[in-house]
Amino acid sequence: MPDTLITTPSSAFLGKLRTIVGDKGMVEDAQARAFHETDWRGFTMGRAAAVVKPASVEEVSAVVALCSEHGVKIVPQGGVTGLVGAGVPVRDGDEIVLSLARLNRILDVNPTAYTMTVEAGVVLQTIQETAAAHDRYFPISLGAQGSCMIGGNLSTNAGGATVLHYGNTRAMVLGLEVVLPDGRVWDGLRALKKDNTGYDLKDLFVGAEGTLGVITKAVLKIFPRPKDVATAWLAVPAPKAALELLAGARIAADDNVTSCELVHELGLEGIIKHIPGTQRPLQGRHTWQILMEWSSTRPIPEDGESGMRARMEAYLAGCMEKGLVDDAVIAQNEAQARAFWHIRESHAEAGRHSDPACSFDISVAVEKIPAFIEACNAAAETAVPGIRPRPMGHMGDGNLHYNFSAPVGVKARAEFAPTVKVLDRIVHDMVARFDGSISAEHGIGSIKLLELEHYRSQTELDVMRAIKKALDPKGTMNPGKVIRVDPSEAVREGTLMR
Repeated sequence: MPDTLITTPSSAFLGKLRTIVGDKGMVEDAQARAFHETDWRGFTMGRAAAVVKPASVEEVSAVVALCSEHGVKIVPQGGVTGLVGAGVPVRDGDEIVLSLARLNRILDVNPTAYTMTVEAGVVLQTIQETAAAHDRYFPISLGAQGSCMIGGNLSTNAGGATVLHYGNTRAMVLGLEVVLPDGRVWDGLRALKKDNTGYDLKDLFVGAEGTLGVITKAVLKIFPRPKDVATAWLAVPAPKAALELLAGARIAADDNVTSCELVHELGLEGIIKHIPGTQRPLQGRHTWQILMEWSSTRPIPEDGESGMRARMEAYLAGCMEKGLVDDAVIAQNEAQARAFWHIRESHAEAGRHSDPACSFDISVAVEKIPAFIEACNAAAETAVPGIRPRPMGHMGDGNLHYNFSAPVGVKARAEFAPTVKVLDRIVHDMVARFDGSISAEHGIGSIKLLELEHYRSQTELDVMRAIKKALDPKGTMNPGKVIRVDPSEAVREGTLMR
């Protein structure tokens, strides 16, 4: 148990907050506060005692130290694009939201060393554009990249479409600066690729969802900018064919397959219906489709015959002869490639406007994906007649966003809610059976906290609780998220509905 009673902030405490961050650092407009109190989907929300926006690490440190002294809970927050409730209050009136939005500076770009140092509130797309301006590339790519912040990406160990080739956000980190739960600042901003001087502390904070401290700065890896890129939209007869297609593509592309995304016809239908300007890349309906990208840092060859597009075309022609591909189109220019990616990146937004649905962010070993889809679909369809499975996601790294649309005729989310609980157990039990993960890239937050406790071993839970108690003995950092130190603590459950 925390050694200090968690208290509701008093007016005197709030006055001290204002002294630290100033009037500009206090969010008092009701509409602006509502943005910080509600998750992106609008299903997880609480009422904060205050929303503060520090402008420097010194202000972050002072705010955190004040909260530690008074036993006040803190919810660290980035761009509010998370999907598991990690960045919003889960209770009413006894937590403060600490937004990193004003810590938004690019501090250094070193093209020679291939590093960039940034503050936690820098928007992901800004990092991508800054790298490109220096003829470099930052590979983390998400549908929310125009609004999510790197601090949130780090805190959730975000994945995205290029993990197959580059790795997830954890793999992008060389160093961190973190404000610890007592207000002390750990300066680990070292741009070292080799450092075996004790425990690798930065890995404690990446993926911890703000429960162990507040990430304020990061030294990131950047990469050579891809110059020869080939993007294709394919129809395949089944996930098993897609798996064989991917395995061969990695050889044909000299292991330069950047992305391999699985798209289900039902998901594509929703995107075309709800997202203006989108259209089908292929003629007709195809249950299983793939968005694949190959890239090279070498310039496009002048002869055009040895470049990525020509090599992809030759490879796909062979795959069609083998029956691995039913139809295919290779983007002829950058605009067409962007149109393909816009479809893929619009999946979550389309889901907000569709019939009731739910989504599970899971992963299994890549080679198990076809069998997992077959088994999971069968179990769900048996338990819930009329349910419409539409799994999609990052097939290249084993991460599926396992989506289900409600049976035809079910229009109210309240009517679908009991079914979501049934599907929750079916999908996660199947994940456990296949030795997978119930959270591949979105995190645990408050929504999956009980699921984590259900599926992780007692030893794993004991280790996580020991780390939490060691770094945050007062329990002020984002309580009710990821792990409970006291298993009897009440949990505010969320929903995986869209």
